[in-house]
Amino acid sequence: MNSIRQNLNQWFELDTRNTSIQTEFLAGLTTFIAMSYIVIVMPQMWSTTGMDFHTGYLATIIAMAIGTSVMGIAANYPIAIAPGIGINAYLIYTVAANGVSWQETIGISVAAAAIFTILSLTSFRQIFIESIPESLKIAIGVGIGFFISFIGLQNGHLIIGHPSTLVSLGTFADPVATLTIMGLLLAVVLMVLRVPGSIFLSMAGVTVAAYLLGFLSLPDSWFSLPPDINEGFWQFRLDHVGHYGMEVFVVLLLTLFDTTGTLLGVGRQAGIIRDGHFPHLQSSLLADSIGSFAGGLFSSGPTSSYAESGTGVAVGGRTGLSNVFTVLFFILLLFCLPIASTIASMPAITAPALILVSALMCESLLDIHWRDITEAFPAFFTILLMPLTYSIALGVGAGFILYTLIKVCSGKYREVHPFLYLMTIRFAIQIIFCNS
Repeated sequence: MNSIRQNLNQWFELDTRNTSIQTEFLAGLTTFIAMSYIVIVMPQMWSTTGMDFHTGYLATIIAMAIGTSVMGIAANYPIAIAPGIGINAYLIYTVAANGVSWQETIGISVAAAAIFTILSLTSFRQIFIESIPESLKIAIGVGIGFFISFIGLQNGHLIIGHPSTLVSLGTFADPVATLTIMGLLLAVVLMVLRVPGSIFLSMAGVTVAAYLLGFLSLPDSWFSLPPDINEGFWQFRLDHVGHYGMEVFVVLLLTLFDTTGTLLGVGRQAGIIRDGHFPHLQSSLLADSIGSFAGGLFSSGPTSSYAESGTGVAVGGRTGLSNVFTVLFFILLLFCLPIASTIASMPAITAPALILVSALMCESLLDIHWRDITEAFPAFFTILLMPLTYSIALGVGAGFILYTLIKVCSGKYREVHPFLYLMTIRFAIQIIFCNS
């Protein structure tokens, strides 16, 4: 036992980072509770593309386990990785919704992950990130948040179609709408009280309420052996990926933004980043790309570093050992497919999670320079067009085009990075010829 402690201490630098095995265990458990909603929300989202829920459930856990393990063991960071809601929302509600099969959609994810892996080994990743102005980076994240929130409101029947105004408020005579409101209120109260895993606990509360009110039937057995791993393995298709160059680019773009932002945020919270230096950054980015690539083999969408890792850091997590414990807890969920499938069948249980995660993505709005028209207008239309056109790609493209045009017309063309000019031209061609 002592030798195991010594090996763990040496590998994860527990003494150096002023932590212990017990503290890392608690941090891993806390992160697991905070993130556990993803194993229900993500496969439920992919099921709208025709993917079997069982396949998505297994793929989500596998992608999370691989990416989080690499991040913990290779990079020694307490930052968990799992399929990202924002990036997957683009693939599900923009790409697959336009008639692309889920197998081809996963193929787009795999192609982007392969490119991301290569970029993580070169300096081009830094050039790529720096070429995008900060206002557009923020606007893209916030716009995705509004888009996902709109989907959550629809799934929860709080917004319904209307022949005159296109959308309208749902009726509270609808039990789904009522339960969604209950879930939102419960989650917000728990978040205000700083209760770990507030979203997961609110989902559990709505599940109990739906059962007691007779709107949900529990399965005969809550547990079962994991589903057949071959159901989703190697189901992705790359034969037409050459036709989806723009889609691959957008996935790559979103992955770079999402990953880098979370790594920096949680890294500062954990005290890993000091004097602007982020040790083992390349290993961190590789963990994300490996998670996306390996997950894609089992039919999972792109992965991302999760901000919920901050809950584990808040209780003392400082090393990758907490990631190891988080992975072990998620592996146990492989045996909980029956109850997970039942919960996912009630949209009011998962809708509040989508809405609240989206709300948290809007925090950075304050960092946009709204009094600078050349920065504010492109950001505004990026955010506005994503939910209104039901297309993340169109919002991103419009933002790039407007930013470049406004800067050039106002004589500030030197503020536009040369790489951004190339991306603007590419988006303009895509929008003109694909929406005419």
